[in-house]
Amino acid sequence: MASKGGTLMTEGNIWSRIIKFALPLMLGYLFQQLYTAVDSIIVGNFVSKQALAAVGTTTPIVNMLIGFFTGLSSGASVVIARNFGAQNEKKVQDAVHTAIGMIFILSIFATAIGVFMVPYMLRFMKTPDDVFTESETYLTIYFAGIASLMIYNMGAAILRAVGDSKKPLYFLIASSVVNVVFDLIFVVAFKMGVAGAAYATVISQIISAALVLITLTKTNGIFKIHWNKVKMHSYVMKEILHIGFPTALQQSITSFSNVFVQSYINSFGSSVMAAWSAYIKIDHFAIIPLDSIAMSITTFVGQNLGVKNVKRAEKGTKYAAILAIAATAAISVPIIIFAPNLIMLFNKEAEVVEYGMFLLRFMTPFYSLVAINSVLSGALCGSGETRVPTAIRLFSFVVFRQIYLFFVTQYTESFVAVALGYPLGWIISAVFGTIYYMHKKREIEIRFSD
Repeated sequence: MASKGGTLMTEGNIWSRIIKFALPLMLGYLFQQLYTAVDSIIVGNFVSKQALAAVGTTTPIVNMLIGFFTGLSSGASVVIARNFGAQNEKKVQDAVHTAIGMIFILSIFATAIGVFMVPYMLRFMKTPDDVFTESETYLTIYFAGIASLMIYNMGAAILRAVGDSKKPLYFLIASSVVNVVFDLIFVVAFKMGVAGAAYATVISQIISAALVLITLTKTNGIFKIHWNKVKMHSYVMKEILHIGFPTALQQSITSFSNVFVQSYINSFGSSVMAAWSAYIKIDHFAIIPLDSIAMSITTFVGQNLGVKNVKRAEKGTKYAAILAIAATAAISVPIIIFAPNLIMLFNKEAEVVEYGMFLLRFMTPFYSLVAINSVLSGALCGSGETRVPTAIRLFSFVVFRQIYLFFVTQYTESFVAVALGYPLGWIISAVFGTIYYMHKKREIEIRFSD
């Protein structure tokens, strides 16, 4: 059912609503991951393994700052979804204009902080000398254009909150094609190395940001941007921060924790760094269905709780969990079978392939735990409950993982022991996250019941 320019998820077949919403999201995330994956593939094959390591070692730094603002976007998305489900036009308008104003201001700070922090973060991660210069070049260019990525993410969050997951997909397809074309031109034809890859990514992100802003400006829906009305409404800002800040904090701190992990990886040299870079890119593709389903259930739960349909929200969460686990099984088998071939897409050096193949086959069986974490966290986020899930993830992915890595590296120099820190964190998060979700269900039922 369409309503005032978006799609309501409060009626109709639950399976159909979740799947139809998740599929465009899935394809959108797929193309979004192509930004950095194409960068890695091209520099890994046409430049060197050091260039691949340079692009890979920047990932946790990029994600640390982006994660914070993506978390805030999720807060805005929940507020808009809930009011859109209730068809409260004024609150939807206030939330949209507050979100847009907020992201424009924050993007200025993100650009300045990002560019300034680049050399310090690379030194903090003990980036090897043969990788440092190229990593610094890539990150500096990337952060100089980060505003466009932040604006796109917020605009896409607004569209998804009102049930439109298709337009963000179309925009990502267009920008991903642009990214590939400019990667080939800058890196392969002009021999610009990692700088060319970074410029290609920034240009493509500017295009996606422009497309999403044009769409929100020209729509006739109640979520239309009226630029003369963009302002920070304090009551909306309070709601967005209440829901989004814990998630933002969790994502940024988790990414910061991965900076420490990267520093341990860097100590094993450029071959392991290149293998880790390839694994991380493949890992990001592997969890796309899980992130898509989690985003779907956040919007689904948010809209249905907006009309106080608690039973439908709970049923949707159950169906989403089944879908996520099924998707995990479907993804894991081909990754395990074709692990060497997947790594060779990025770099064909024997040592890089050996390390990368091990990582894929070791980590993949644990993805079912990621599926549980994603769906339950998404459902709780849709209800506005983010603080305890954030605390659980912070403990699992930051506190425990860093304690584990500190002690294990005191007694062994094993690459396997370092890699084990990831699945152990997933296990802890899945156990405590499930316990908390079951505890919280009853409270949510009472709060949102008629």
